[in-house]
Amino acid sequence: MRLKDRVAIVTGGSSGIGRGVCLEFAREGALVVVSDIREAPKKGRYHEQDTTTPTVEEIAKIGGRSHFVQADMADEGAVRNLVDEAVSTFGGLDIIVNNAGIHIPGDTQGLSTAQWDQVVAVNLRGPFLLTKYAVPHLEKSAAGRVIHIASVHSFGGGGGPAYAPAKAGIVNLTRDTAVELAGRGITANAVCPGYIETAIQDYLTPEQIEASREATPLPRFGRPRDIGRACVFFASDDAEWITGTALPVDGGWLAPIG
Repeated sequence: MRLKDRVAIVTGGSSGIGRGVCLEFAREGALVVVSDIREAPKKGRYHEQDTTTPTVEEIAKIGGRSHFVQADMADEGAVRNLVDEAVSTFGGLDIIVNNAGIHIPGDTQGLSTAQWDQVVAVNLRGPFLLTKYAVPHLEKSAAGRVIHIASVHSFGGGGGPAYAPAKAGIVNLTRDTAVELAGRGITANAVCPGYIETAIQDYLTPEQIEASREATPLPRFGRPRDIGRACVFFASDDAEWITGTALPVDGGWLAPIG
């Protein structure tokens, strides 16, 4: 087991990518703190239609140990409490995965200022806050890891005036954090998913989904497990000399020119 007895916080862990990361970490022996705004998983129109059980129950089924903590990542007090509860429950902290994110469709004319603030608060401010409060514990670990979930939209427009800039900010936050924490032996890396089969895709139309399928060179969409395995790598000893990177896990989405 590559992560045996390492303590990990995974935000947005009830559904989608976060759920996939939690399960893969548990399979590798990690003690997983599952955090989300609610414990019940989301059910999607296109994907995750049959997802009903909480992530902690699924982890128990495979013999893992986990603990759920409710937290709104835009709430500084809630983020501080999340770290405190993780440490008090499992005795330390080795890994954080900043996965929680939201998307509100709209352009500059349709998206309200409050909605823009909401997206940026969860998608960019939240990862800053969790990193801020986790670092004093991560530096006590022999394998401190900061992992951010960004997006292929980090590298171009098309995701909206809040989502895409926030995800681009995550990539540069990763680099800045890597420089800051290298001397303490903590690595910081980002995973940039393409189209992943999760309930967050509900805002799309069938036509838009088909366009995404055509834009993905490999012959299937991504699954939460695909992102989970990339996170396992970054969290493991195999990646102990890798920091400041942004890894696309996108089925080749970014590969074509034009």
